Parts: sequence; C-alpha cells; structure tokens
Amino acid sequence: MGLQSEEKGDSYPLIEPRSHDMHGGATFAIIVTTLVAVSGSYVFGTAIGYSSPAQSGIMTDLALTVSEYSVFGSVLTIGAMIGAIVSGKLADYIGRRGTMGFAEIFCLSGWLFIAFSKVAWWLDMGRMLVGFGMGVISYVVPVFIAEITPKELRGAFTTVHQLMICLGISLTWLIGAFLNWRTLALIGAIPCLIQLLGLPFIPESPRWLAKNDRALDCEAALQCLRGNSKDISAEVLEIQEYTELLKQLPETSVLELFERQYTRSIIAGVGLMALQQFGGVNGIKFYVKSLFTTAGLSGNIGTISLAVIQILMTSVGVVLMDISGRRPLLMISAAGTSLGCLCVGLSFLFKDLQLWQSHSPLLAFVGVLTFEGSFSLGMGAIPWVIMSEIFPINVKGLAGSLVTLVSWVGSWIVSYSFNFLLNWSSAGIFFIFSSICGFTVLFVAKFVPETKGKTLEEIQAAMNPLSTKS
Repeated sequence: MGLQSEEKGDSYPLIEPRSHDMHGGATFAIIVTTLVAVSGSYVFGTAIGYSSPAQSGIMTDLALTVSEYSVFGSVLTIGAMIGAIVSGKLADYIGRRGTMGFAEIFCLSGWLFIAFSKVAWWLDMGRMLVGFGMGVISYVVPVFIAEITPKELRGAFTTVHQLMICLGISLTWLIGAFLNWRTLALIGAIPCLIQLLGLPFIPESPRWLAKNDRALDCEAALQCLRGNSKDISAEVLEIQEYTELLKQLPETSVLELFERQYTRSIIAGVGLMALQQFGGVNGIKFYVKSLFTTAGLSGNIGTISLAVIQILMTSVGVVLMDISGRRPLLMISAAGTSLGCLCVGLSFLFKDLQLWQSHSPLLAFVGVLTFEGSFSLGMGAIPWVIMSEIFPINVKGLAGSLVTLVSWVGSWIVSYSFNFLLNWSSAGIFFIFSSICGFTVLFVAKFVPETKGKTLEEIQAAMNPLSTKS
C-alpha cells in the first residue's frame, strides 16, 4: 500500500514509505520521483540535439534553404520563451506534477508534427510546440527536485536534470547518425510518454502543498520521500513556519521583483542565465555537425566525441556538486569554456591566415571538446540549481519565469544568429564567446552565493533578508 494523507487522500501506490535510507537520505522514493521528473529533462535534451543530425536530411527532403533551416532550429527557443513566461504561474496554480504533465502534452504533439510533416510550416509548428514544453520543463523540473530533496543531496540530484539533458542530446546525436529524421522524431516522443505515465505515482512537492494550505498532504508527501522510519517533524515545522511567514506578505508583481529585498537573488539568477547563454553554448550544440565540417573535421566523429565527453563531465559534476560546492565548480567551468572558445577562435584565425593549416582542425576539435567538457562540469547545471534555490516561495513563480525567460531569449539570439555570425567571422564570434565566458568567472566571484549544505529556507532568508521581516 502507498502512503495516504488524512486530508486529501493522495496516495503514491508505486512508492512505499518503508524505503530504506540510502547514502545519507537518498531513499528509493526520492530516486524514483527524481527519475520520473528528469524524463522531462531528457525530452529537453532530445529537442536541442535533434537539429544537428537532422539538418542534411530535412534540408534535402523538404528543399529548405540555410535561412529556412535556421528558422526551424531557432523557433524552438521562441516556443521556449512563451513556455518560460507561463511556467512559474502554472507551477504555482496547478502544482509541479501537473505542470510537468501539461508540458509533456505539448512536447508529444510537437514531435508528432515534426515526424509527419510534409511542408516547412508543419516542421516549424512542431518545433515550436516542443519548445513551449521545454520552456516549462526547464523551470519546473529543477525547482521540483530542489523542493523534494534533503539539503545534503540537493545539488547532486538537481544536477541530474542537466545530466539527462546531456544524455538526451548525446543519444540523439548518436542515434541520428544512423536513422532518418522522421524516425528520430518518433523516438523523441518516447520519454514524453514515460513521464506522463509516471507522474500519477509520485508525490507532489511538500513545499507547494504547504503554500497551498494542505498541511497534512505536505507531511504525507515528505514522509513518503524521506522514508517511514525518518523523523520529519523538524523539517515539516521549518517548511510550514517559513511558508506562513511569507504568506503574510502581499502578492508580488513583476515590477516588485526589482525592489531592494530581492536584488541579490535577481542579479545572481538573471546574470548567470544570461552569461550561460551568451557564452555560445546553444550555437555550438544546435549546429555542432556543421561547425566541425566548417573547421575541416569529420562531422560524425566530432559529434560522437562531443557526446561522450559531455556525459562524462556532467557525471563528474553530479559527484562534485555537494562536495566542492557551487562557486568553485562554476568558476573552473567558466574558465574552461573561455579557454575552449579561445582555441576554436584561434583555429579559425589560423585557417583564414593560412597558417599552421595541418594542425588548425585539431585545435578546433580540442577547443570544442574543452568547451563542452567544461560547460558540462558546471555552467550547464549550476545556474539552474542556483535558480531553484535562491527565490522564496512567494516570488518563486514570477522570479523563476523571469530567469527562465532570460535564458531562452539568450538562447534564441545565439541559435538564430550563429550560422550568420559564423559566416561573418568564424574567429571573431568565438573570441567574443571567450570574453563573455571569462567575464563569467568574475561575475560568479562577486555575485553568486555558496548554497551548499543549507536548507532552501536558510538560503532564501539569507539572500532576501528584507522580504521576511515582519
């Protein structure tokens, strides 16, 4: 039998509260719940990875120009921007589970549109629908995981969101080397179904339940997640006391997010997301195969190497997240991405100047691998971890939507302009990316807090002290 609350009768038939406590709080319930949630992250990854292996097939079969394919590649981020705008409010109104299910319906519909498209506008419509779902998923999944995990494991478990994105990207690249673009789109629909089928069997976020005056359901969900033998009274009390304190404040508008009490959180969240995107990551990911070809390398070999390195380095980041802390990993990661872009920029410069021609493709290869490995170590995951931790629950919906929107606006700008900028100056665009990544190191040192080993309530009270003063 699953755990049942006295107030609403919610039950979780596949998750038993008797689950043994593993590795300092990683119960079976938390592992299963996280895996269901990050099925959405895998969908996120497949959508990002799809445009690279599908490019030649789609352009040939549907007779698309480079400009038309750039629209197809970048319209994903337009849909994601719309999804980002509604994600926070949606997650506040219908809950974290309901929001994930809502997003997957759009993703599933989008993949079917792409798989059976006969004309370009069907492709673009499908890509936009998948993008909308992605925009919602990119906010709600890390927030949900952060709200269900104990503080000792929160960083590592939230980073699994990024690991699954990397797996989605990498496996899509690998599978796409052998399958046509229509079959690849149908395969992309499979994890959507997995999450839709799994959501009814996992608990809702205890913090969302507490915010919505469902105290008994909050306690039942937390007991399920922590295990039947775990004393959760102190954690329940902390959640409920902090939530009650925040509920005394008036509802926050978008403009009020920029008032003094939220300044530190907004600067850290928005700044990290903007720098993550303008460092060039989605330009590289969306068009990695053509990038390697432009540099004089085998597109398939480069793509497979990139897939392996990003999975490996993201896994290392998961292990290190709650050992080293967020800030050191972020700074090392940003420095590595800066070095990687510098190497790629130099390789294109040497190629343009007809210098060191036999070695410049190797320098580009090493540079892209260095960038992707470094990005996967920290800059890929940690901004989402920080976003899920620093905003108090009374503004988390609005602030999370804002931060997620900034991320997707930056992604759209980079992904749409990347092919044109590469034609304008292959070396110049990577030198710009390198400079932005270098500035990120300084930004982290100045504005980003260390959140390792603290409860969400402790982090939010420290970051937004004026918001909790009565």
